[in-house]
Amino acid sequence: MKKNYNLIAGVAGLVGLVLVVAVIGYIVSRPKDKVIQGEAEATEYRVSGKVPGRIETFLADEGQMVHKGDTLVIIDSPEIRSKIAEANAAKAAAVAQRNKAYNGAQQEQITGAYEIWQKALVGEDVMRKSYERIKALHDEKVVSDQKFDEVEAQYKAAVATALAAKSQYDMAVKGARQEDKDAAVALVERANAAVELVNAYLDEINLTSPSDGVIAARYPKVGELVGQGSPIMTIQDLSDMWFTFNIREDRLHSLQSGQHVTLKIPALDNREVEAVVYYLAVRESYATWRATKEIGEFDTRTFEVRCRPLAPVEGLRPGMSAIMIAKEK
Repeated sequence: MKKNYNLIAGVAGLVGLVLVVAVIGYIVSRPKDKVIQGEAEATEYRVSGKVPGRIETFLADEGQMVHKGDTLVIIDSPEIRSKIAEANAAKAAAVAQRNKAYNGAQQEQITGAYEIWQKALVGEDVMRKSYERIKALHDEKVVSDQKFDEVEAQYKAAVATALAAKSQYDMAVKGARQEDKDAAVALVERANAAVELVNAYLDEINLTSPSDGVIAARYPKVGELVGQGSPIMTIQDLSDMWFTFNIREDRLHSLQSGQHVTLKIPALDNREVEAVVYYLAVRESYATWRATKEIGEFDTRTFEVRCRPLAPVEGLRPGMSAIMIAKEK
């Protein structure tokens, strides 16, 4: 009887040991969930100017929250100031030319043209009388043909001079021709366009924020020269954030655009965040996982997956890690 009891106890212990080993083996051999790590990103804006110059002052520091339209940088540009003065001077000259064309000649000019015309008429009258006397004498064969021709030429010249003086007087009274007025107006419009252009460049001296956000970086220092289009600072829009993951295709597990996923943020005490997949695309060829010579392996591509949180996450900043748990099948 005692032997039977010992035998049963031994069998029971063996069975228990086998069960323990089986449970441990199952736990050890069970597929583990794959941890996929990504990071938070945000829309970034580069602040740069259209005109070269030196950084005169910064009105915002790195890490500071700014709003759209806030002045961030003031650039000192002597070239722009010179162009503004030049454009304003050209506009003043064009306006004066236009006013002159529309207002006509001044009274002094009209009076002077009239006196020249009257003087020419007196000269014409004198030469007409001389011509009539010489002609009478020439008809009587008293003077030579040469003398008559000389006096006749002088008389015709006096008539032409009087007509020219009369034309100048009439022009002074009537003012500029319509063509001259149109040309003067065109000069003013051209000058206005030049002033608008330099004023547009003047706006680029005071650089403003294109969006609400946080200043992530400032590149030059005060007094340094910056070229046209050179980035001066970067602004991150924290209201437009997402998570980016690079996932090998054999771990996608039918991940689809529009699918909801749960993420953990280690920097925020592993806070769980609900997000939705909105972008899924294959990466470039350099991100392909190359197969070895083992049987059954194949090249696997890497896909970029982007997820947008369903609600704003307080404290989330670009660069923070995000964990996605991929269940192994």
